[in-house]
Amino acid sequence: MAFTRATGKHRRPSRVHRTTARAAGVAALATTGVVGTLAAPALAAEPEVEQSGLTPVVTIGDSIADEIDAQAVAQKQAAVDAAAREAAREAARERAAEAAKEAREAKERAAREAERKRLNTFVAPITASYVSTAYQAGSSLWSSGSHTGIDFHASSGTTVHAVGVGTVVETGWGGAYGNQVVIKMHDGTYTQYGHLSSIGVSVGQSVEPGQQIGLSGATGNVTGPHLHFEARTSPEYGSDMDPVAYLRSHGVNV
Repeated sequence: MAFTRATGKHRRPSRVHRTTARAAGVAALATTGVVGTLAAPALAAEPEVEQSGLTPVVTIGDSIADEIDAQAVAQKQAAVDAAAREAAREAARERAAEAAKEAREAKERAAREAERKRLNTFVAPITASYVSTAYQAGSSLWSSGSHTGIDFHASSGTTVHAVGVGTVVETGWGGAYGNQVVIKMHDGTYTQYGHLSSIGVSVGQSVEPGQQIGLSGATGNVTGPHLHFEARTSPEYGSDMDPVAYLRSHGVNV
């Protein structure tokens, strides 16, 4: 141990007082507990000092001080490493969240595109057929004096398809149309399918493009089996529009 003079009047000591900047630093470290385990062994070898009224100052060797410095550096480095690991984890979480967001957005875009494609897909009501009677053709066969739809050539029992996405609003007997199905399309227009030999859907049912809704036949006012197809602005008779133009405007080659 080294000593410093105590306050007050005392006789000048005969020993040289040893004080260093490092001793003061160690004293500061001692208050934080850093050298708690080092101080006792190091001081155990110090000789007993006579009671002289002087204040003792702790001093330690260079090797112990170096060890304390190394501990402080290690603690600081550990804190830096922990902060770096946390920053890396946070960056990974942010990347994962961004990737999940991009995946959700891509899925939503794909779903919207699939729905757009579904709503805009139209097909012919009879596969591999042709128009045997044109729209507004004149004849005494029709009460209005002209044809309100088009006829597709088809033998009895041929599959009849919904031309697009819609909801069935009428089924059953339609007078001169025989067995019929009327569908409200997703765009608010209506399509009618007449002279069916059988009906395969019911009112309120949703239908998809190309879905079978019945079979062609010769029911109602006909001279032979075929499919009568109309495009309308409402479900009622007399609101017809050109079926060929209607189908072509939706990409169907008629």
